[in-house]
Amino acid sequence: MRDSIKSLLQKPLFTGIEFFILCIALPSWIIYSRSGTFMFSFLWGACLYCIIIYRLCYFKTHKDLWHWNAVTKDNMHPIIIRWVLASIAMLAFTLFYDPERLFYIPLQRPQIIPALLIAYPLISALPQEFIFCSFFFRRYESFFGKARLMIFASAIIFAYAHILYINPVAPTLGFIGGLIFATTYFKTKSLALVTIEHGLYGNSLFLIGLGWYFYSGSIAAQ
Repeated sequence: MRDSIKSLLQKPLFTGIEFFILCIALPSWIIYSRSGTFMFSFLWGACLYCIIIYRLCYFKTHKDLWHWNAVTKDNMHPIIIRWVLASIAMLAFTLFYDPERLFYIPLQRPQIIPALLIAYPLISALPQEFIFCSFFFRRYESFFGKARLMIFASAIIFAYAHILYINPVAPTLGFIGGLIFATTYFKTKSLALVTIEHGLYGNSLFLIGLGWYFYSGSIAAQ
């Protein structure tokens, strides 16, 4: 029974329809209906679906999924350097593009910083990286292969998912971030490492002030 279900779920027709619904139709509907204020419901709903498919079709061991052995000094060193440079660039961009939001959280709501630093990687970065890296790379490799096209496809879909915030900043930075995260995952196959990296960028984004463009409040303000 399990093998027959697995065979059905892996058929090209099913996978193609799934890709269209999950990666194109659903984000398009969210954008059209301006339902981005419910983004965590959509994110975790999609993540739950991806977990079920991954578990049925591709799961081997938790070690194989997380690859904590990739979280090493050698791998973290370039990630930290890239993150510092990117944070400086985001700071400069905020000063130029929207200086009124610069350091909004540290200045206006410093009490939420500890919770933010812990919560963002767990409730936002982790499900996103499971969907757009662990699941996407394994599920759609028959469409995009295992090399640069897969990285680009993951980044494009990641950016498109961020159009739901109805501003130019989120999808633009989403595409850049998508390229960075997908490249890290391509090299290491580590959900743990790419989640840590995404968490670093996300926390910088919110502390600097650009996080407003990745928050449902930006939609309500339209």
